[in-house]
Amino acid sequence: MKSYQKKTILEKKYRNVSAIGQGLDLQLRQAESKKMRLTVSQNGAADFKSITEAVNSIPPYNTRRVILLISPGVYREKIVIPKTLPFITFLGDARDRPTITGNDTASVTGNGGTLLRTFNSATVAVNASYFIAININFENTAYIPNGSEVDQAVALRITGTKAAFYNCSFYGVQDTLYDHKGLHYFKNCFIQGSVDFIFGYGRSLYEGCTINSITKNMTSITAQKRSSSSLDSGFSFKNSTVTGSGQVYLGRPWGDYSRVVFSYTFMDKIVLPKGWKDWQDQKRYSNVYYGEYKCSGPGSNFTGRVPWARILTDQEAQPFIGIHFIEGETWLISP
Repeated sequence: MKSYQKKTILEKKYRNVSAIGQGLDLQLRQAESKKMRLTVSQNGAADFKSITEAVNSIPPYNTRRVILLISPGVYREKIVIPKTLPFITFLGDARDRPTITGNDTASVTGNGGTLLRTFNSATVAVNASYFIAININFENTAYIPNGSEVDQAVALRITGTKAAFYNCSFYGVQDTLYDHKGLHYFKNCFIQGSVDFIFGYGRSLYEGCTINSITKNMTSITAQKRSSSSLDSGFSFKNSTVTGSGQVYLGRPWGDYSRVVFSYTFMDKIVLPKGWKDWQDQKRYSNVYYGEYKCSGPGSNFTGRVPWARILTDQEAQPFIGIHFIEGETWLISP
């Protein structure tokens, strides 16, 4: 097995010519200038047989971009990337994506004898910054395929900041994607669940994503947790699609100042006319920021929307409809 120390600089095939741009922050420029790769395959023809082994081989406080080339297959692992391991990339095959799967729930008892709760139920938990995933399926199979909404079961929790996900899928039922905190970018991703399946208080841009409900009932897609007017967080969905089964609200306020915007998004008929749901707390009406801008489809009709939803003007929408919303000019690199 080849060690981290023995790996060579990544070939130009995996280099990113824009990664050394002067607009990127210094730490990222330095990390991208000395990339390396590790291979993962369950058939043994690689540096490591599991993703966990590959992650554990990286020394703490790593300062270089480490790309894990993950071969196709189903990886039954519970992966935690600690805060001390920034600059990790999971790279899968676009034609045959690897799947990382688990089935923990919030009510499962962990190794320490205490309940995992929602936070630790994640199949993959990323606590480090500058994480990238490309062509990866993240899955929590608890209660799939029957779609029962019994307990929180997270497929991915992203806690580190400046993280990007390209062409990834997130499969779960309740609380699929824990967009916990930090600056995040999701491009051309598929996100599936039944209730509050995109939640947290991250500041995130979802661009070209498919939001797929599998609920059999009436539920909410997002539960954004912005808790004060001074907290610069929120979810922005641009050029995306809301589809699937059941009847859904676009969001409900987990936090008193919850902020979610949908722009240029196709909304299927599953979106309820009211559009947005309160959390049995009427005082939040004047604090939340729920906006829609130039959306389309049968679910986008604003006629029946709750009075505290907003149709945004061009000027109001502008801060939410580009990578500037997540300060992407300083850290986003092309996959």
